[in-house]
Amino acid sequence: MKFCIIAGEMSGDKHGAFLIQELTSLHPDLSFFGLGGDRMHELYPAIESWADEAAVVGFVEVLKRFNWFKTYLLNIQDTICQERPEALILIDYPGFNLRLAARIHKLCPQTKIIYFISPQVWAWHRGRIPKMAKILDLMLCIFPFEKPLFNNAGLQTEFVGHPLVDDIKKKHNPGIRESDLIGFFPGSRTREIERHFPVFIKTAIMLKKTHPSWRFETAASNQRLADLMRTMVNDYGLTPEALDIRVGNYHDLMDRASVAAVASGTATLEAALHELPYVLVYKVSTLTYWVARALINIQFLGMVNILARRPVVRELIQHQFTPIATASEIERLMDPNVRREVLFKMKEAVAQLGQGGSAHQAAEAIMKLLQQSH
Repeated sequence: MKFCIIAGEMSGDKHGAFLIQELTSLHPDLSFFGLGGDRMHELYPAIESWADEAAVVGFVEVLKRFNWFKTYLLNIQDTICQERPEALILIDYPGFNLRLAARIHKLCPQTKIIYFISPQVWAWHRGRIPKMAKILDLMLCIFPFEKPLFNNAGLQTEFVGHPLVDDIKKKHNPGIRESDLIGFFPGSRTREIERHFPVFIKTAIMLKKTHPSWRFETAASNQRLADLMRTMVNDYGLTPEALDIRVGNYHDLMDRASVAAVASGTATLEAALHELPYVLVYKVSTLTYWVARALINIQFLGMVNILARRPVVRELIQHQFTPIATASEIERLMDPNVRREVLFKMKEAVAQLGQGGSAHQAAEAIMKLLQQSH
């Protein structure tokens, strides 16, 4: 059996690699081709590693590279039509993957189309759900509230739990919390660091004046980004000791810090699973922000707040994200009573994500679908 699998970001590459391993443990003679990252490519060299270049955020940024994406779309479409795989597995990355799904549904109707980690259309385009129901054969969702939305549109849907639950269980070390340490998580992309990190530096400068004993540390995903951060810290006249920049300390810092400021995205859910109270921050280009404001129809940006249906975590978005507001919220969260209350509500919210085994459940659901169709 041959499968095509597509992931367009680092997180999707990781989830895709776990899914491939679970699928091959159920069915050892499977083969894979497609697009992913280094992890998926390592397992199956026929999966091209493109995620480094493909992980573009923002409407404007995507438009600038429209022709590049179109070339990839047409190339993988042609390969699927030639190879005729039993299944096409799409992992998150909706801008590209939903376009590909629509094309393959028309051109290769015998290929089953499965979506793992459903696009968050409930946040920005619910009208797409009926269209997705027409072109997809199976939706594997990772949030419990998604299942009825897709099921009601006639799309076969399974809630398989969130992959992060397994991920954090392996990495979480709850006994090393440091009472005076603040963690900064500006994001893993250059553009995110350019927008978020200067505000974090100014926040650290402000807090150091009023709380001299507090320490500040940030996590860089690679040496290049660490160097960029160090240049920024130096530009503000800070010593390296004033804001400790480390590479590869991401999960360790989430376990050690008492409070954090975290850029919106997967990291906010990771922080909650690490039992780390935080303030959510986010800043994008002005045009992207106003386009998003027009499209997004949800009350909260952060998944903890969406799951809880209330503001458990404070959200500082765009113009609200200032050093004064960030410092004020960090001070509030450093109060032991506030910290305890926020932690309790965060744990309640993430308990809805299941007990683990997401990739295994997804693999079983995929094989069951294929067995039913034969």
